[in-house]
Amino acid sequence: MAPLAVISIRALSKRYGTVRALDQLTLEVPPGAVGLLGPNGAGKTTLIKLLLGLLRPSAGAARIAGFDPRRRRERLELRRRVGFMPEGDCLLPGMTAVGLVMTLGRITGLTWQDAMTRAHEVLDYVGLDEARYRSLDEYSTGMKQRLKLAQALVHDPELLLLDEPTNGLDPKGRRHMLELIDDLAHAQGKNVLLCSHLLPDVERTCDHVVVLHQGRSVAAGDIAELTRGDGLSIRVRAEAGADEFARALETDGRTFEREGADRFRVVARQTEQDADELFALAARAGGTLASVEPVRSTLDEVFLRALRENGPERTDG
Repeated sequence: MAPLAVISIRALSKRYGTVRALDQLTLEVPPGAVGLLGPNGAGKTTLIKLLLGLLRPSAGAARIAGFDPRRRRERLELRRRVGFMPEGDCLLPGMTAVGLVMTLGRITGLTWQDAMTRAHEVLDYVGLDEARYRSLDEYSTGMKQRLKLAQALVHDPELLLLDEPTNGLDPKGRRHMLELIDDLAHAQGKNVLLCSHLLPDVERTCDHVVVLHQGRSVAAGDIAELTRGDGLSIRVRAEAGADEFARALETDGRTFEREGADRFRVVARQTEQDADELFALAARAGGTLASVEPVRSTLDEVFLRALRENGPERTDG
């Protein structure tokens, strides 16, 4: 039996005047690490704000961690179960890291002692142990991003909403942030919704993906399944007789793409377990193959195909 969704969305819409940020969105977000992808303006940040009750929907409903964010009592309870790392800079100037994280822990309902203990624990976890008493005004961008993650973790939530967590980070900082997210999702068992426009970040840390476009879900599923595509493809380099090999592929009814003078990407048939038939085909055409390698679709291809198949950008208002 499929696991229960941690987020359930039914016909959710949000309008800003004549602009539809979300358009009748219906979606089930499974447990685990889920990437929320989409171009700028797709509705990702609006969706997160609706899930947290920071915005009210124009229509439809959602449940997150079992709670309805439209209802005040349930909204307060869901914030004890959900950690939120916002995209923008939301830190209070003049405070120390331990003071800020402890204060936000108290707001979620922790006692003073528990909030202080947890603040030290999560600052150690994100690598800010030596800077915990420094003023936030002295923090670099990378340190601020890790601090935002620490405050999202202080109350030990079951679900994390992370909005563009690698924004502004250099390669080293980005790698560290992704390692933390991967550990939270796969070693510590947290449910994670990672909102990003960076496909490599999602492919590295998530098992499931949702693609938003124009406020609608245009693709969703397990990343391994989505990137499997229509079947295995084989990348081939012809050592001799490339043109003859191309004609042989056409005669044999093969689906293929020529990627260069001597390079081909051939869709394997369902009955094909290896490249023996391609070697034989090349030999009959009077040529030889220098190399073959299996390839799969990338998340980038899945993303672009989903956008392409769902029409041009709309022009509301």
